[in-house]
Amino acid sequence: MPAERDAPVPARPDVRIRPIGAGDEAALKAINQRLSDRSVYLRFFALDRRGADEHAHHLADGSPGHQALVAECAGRVVGVASYEVIRSGEAEMAFLLDDAVHGRGIGTLLLEQLAAVAREAGIHRLRADTLAENAAMLRVFTDSGFEQTHRFDSGVVELMLDTSYSARTLDRMAERERQAEDKSLRPLFSPAAVAVIGAGRTPGGIGHEVLRTLAGGGYCGELYAVNPRADRIAEVAAYPSIRAVPGPVDLAVIAVPAAQVSQVLTECGHKGVAGAVILTSGFSELGANGLQSEILAIARRHSIRLIGPNCLGIVNTAPDVALNATFADVTPLPGSLAIAAQSGAVGIAVLDHASRIGLGISEFVSLGNKVDVSGNDLLLHWWNDPRTDVIALYLESFGNPVKFGRLARLVGRTKPVLVVKGGRSTGGRRAGASHTAAASTPDTAVDALFEQSGVLRMDTLEELVETARVLAGRPLPKGHRLAVIGNAGGAGVLAADAAGWLGLEVPELSTATQQELTAATGAVGAGNPVDLGAAASPETLERALRVVLDSGEADSVLVCYAATRAGSVSETYAAIGAASADSEVPILVTCLGAPNAEPRVPLANGSHLPVFPFPESAVRALAHAVRYAAWRSRPQGVVPTLAGIDAEGARTVVRRFLEHRPEGGWLGPEQAEQLLQCAGIPVVHSIRASDREQARTAAGRVGYPVVVKTAAETIVHKTDVGGVRVGLADERAVEAAYDEIAAATGDRRVIVQAMAPGSTEMVVGMVRDALFGPIVMAGSGGVLTDLMADRRWRGLPLTDLDAAEMVRSLRCAPLLAGYRGGEPADEAAVLDVLHRVAWLAETLPEIAELDINPLTAAPSGAVAIDAKLHITPAGPPHDWYARHLR
Repeated sequence: MPAERDAPVPARPDVRIRPIGAGDEAALKAINQRLSDRSVYLRFFALDRRGADEHAHHLADGSPGHQALVAECAGRVVGVASYEVIRSGEAEMAFLLDDAVHGRGIGTLLLEQLAAVAREAGIHRLRADTLAENAAMLRVFTDSGFEQTHRFDSGVVELMLDTSYSARTLDRMAERERQAEDKSLRPLFSPAAVAVIGAGRTPGGIGHEVLRTLAGGGYCGELYAVNPRADRIAEVAAYPSIRAVPGPVDLAVIAVPAAQVSQVLTECGHKGVAGAVILTSGFSELGANGLQSEILAIARRHSIRLIGPNCLGIVNTAPDVALNATFADVTPLPGSLAIAAQSGAVGIAVLDHASRIGLGISEFVSLGNKVDVSGNDLLLHWWNDPRTDVIALYLESFGNPVKFGRLARLVGRTKPVLVVKGGRSTGGRRAGASHTAAASTPDTAVDALFEQSGVLRMDTLEELVETARVLAGRPLPKGHRLAVIGNAGGAGVLAADAAGWLGLEVPELSTATQQELTAATGAVGAGNPVDLGAAASPETLERALRVVLDSGEADSVLVCYAATRAGSVSETYAAIGAASADSEVPILVTCLGAPNAEPRVPLANGSHLPVFPFPESAVRALAHAVRYAAWRSRPQGVVPTLAGIDAEGARTVVRRFLEHRPEGGWLGPEQAEQLLQCAGIPVVHSIRASDREQARTAAGRVGYPVVVKTAAETIVHKTDVGGVRVGLADERAVEAAYDEIAAATGDRRVIVQAMAPGSTEMVVGMVRDALFGPIVMAGSGGVLTDLMADRRWRGLPLTDLDAAEMVRSLRCAPLLAGYRGGEPADEAAVLDVLHRVAWLAETLPEIAELDINPLTAAPSGAVAIDAKLHITPAGPPHDWYARHLR
């Protein structure tokens, strides 16, 4: 016991949190013995170590009614968090930490995980009684970000904590993760010593080439080679194993055969290596999932952060690091673009193109199989990195897309995130019995996620690099107004055309500005584009650029310069740079006819203006910058509080349906109507009928004129099969319509509804994606649903701004606004329906598909005419934000 009591906790341990086990009782009692008297008093309100030991036995006995988690550092239990159920939805929580780990954030991490476990168990509130003098524990509660209330009574603070996620909770969790990621990834990106394991003696091998790249690139730390058959390789000292290396090693670059990686990684763990880049292939990409799981387990056991396997390596261009641990034949320039690529080949392409056009990078990561470090980890790492202005990602898959979206939204408020996402094919289009599911593709959820998160989605790698040039180190455009200036009239016209296609304005300059331009430059055309004529000198171009910048009539400027024998490219660049030096407006340059010209215009402050070969590519990159600037400047938006909702009633509808249909299925019209009404969505009253007499009676009840439509669950397009008759004014018309619909569909079930007033028809729906969760759709409805393909998608949570952007960006939006003198529809009512559909998706995980088509939007409101809901048995709720217990 004394040895256990005095053993120090390592300064750099991973914290492992896991459910308590029966074998942990002794470890908890050991903590009780190590605690100071004051710590025992603050936890148990008395100096009672025997009572503390009894409580340890209670926590470890596995009896129902309570749950406990333990925290381990370097294999030793150093803390415990628990809750005891008081009543339905409420429990009492308690925490105990070893004195040796106070102040390391372990208590906050335990609270975060305990709340996640409680939430999954249906516990909505956690209560704690804490002595008012226990400032440290009270600070843990306050700093956690969870919503909470306090009451003070006789020296005790009674606290009630809400286990649900609020925006503040998630922001605090993200900040804690950012700090932890930054610390854990430091040995990878800023290592004081690197060992290349598997560095061969012969040039051409991966290990040998990485070693040469590191040595030749000026790496600032200690560099070692590991090879049992050499003393030196590429002028670097070599050792037979990582354990034989004489000093500490932060980063191991591993290039041994796949079968040897586990042993090498274990040796790295015993050596105390904190980070590893595994270049070796032959893991999950070839089906060797067991081997890949093995190396992850070894890394976890030894607190090693991993990049790869099957990757190209990493780069950090910081002058005091100069780390190029790749085998790419590219030497990246220092700069402010951070890049992560899931594909090594793509990574090489991006690095090569960036180098050729003079775009510098801060850090580069080839993710490979993403066994440990992922895109989410790198977003957190680069979030506050002072050397990084722009983040670029090439991704082929998402591990946790919902969390990615939230992190990207946070990061995007200070620096843009550019993504090329592989796999845009529509080959995986869903087969569904609703318009929403049928319209959803594997790419739909990705677009929705990026739109809400402010992520700029690029179609090509070239577009990604070119957009990064506009955003890296340059001011953001404050609006959509573009001025085009140059000596090439045709190029100016092409730039203006591209701007129009991409949503930018090329407004005519004011009369005063045109007059000033003409007087100062003799411009051929001064309206915008500004054509200075083919013989314009560098001085003329400089004067024109200064006039336009001083006018305040442009939010960005594109200089279109055509090189001629009469002019000098270098002198022209100097003139552009002189006029642009202090500008707060982004300026781009197109240089035509000089393929060997520098790809950048230098400025006096050491920065550069990007030079593009064609005006269209420049305008396209600028349009992305304008879109990002607009997103960043807009408010965050809020999820509105909805009145008139009946959550318990909605759950009852679903529960009763699944009692009769355990396998799930489509709700009947009456059940669908009832569920929408529980959400507060107005619904046209529907009556089901199975024969002519029932149809006639139903029509009398709802009132003429009426609509009769098929109730067959599997028919999506009712009009295509003759399944709808409208404007039926009397009994004879209803009977005839019934016979025709039954004959056309082969199904005698119909629905009878009152005719809705004339209005714009929309579709509103939801489909639950297995990876992304629920995504909500709005679009043109009725017979136009598939013809127009006019749809917008968003994920949850759906803010007021998200919903408004969905509706206002539709092609049918002018109809809602009152096209050509028509009376405007009630847009607020449409947005309200969208939010209520989102509420249903969040409240009822059993809803797999929901389709309201049409939703009529009229001046008097929005009403659901036809609704389809597919219900499936729901598994346990997925917590997208909680860290996984292990």
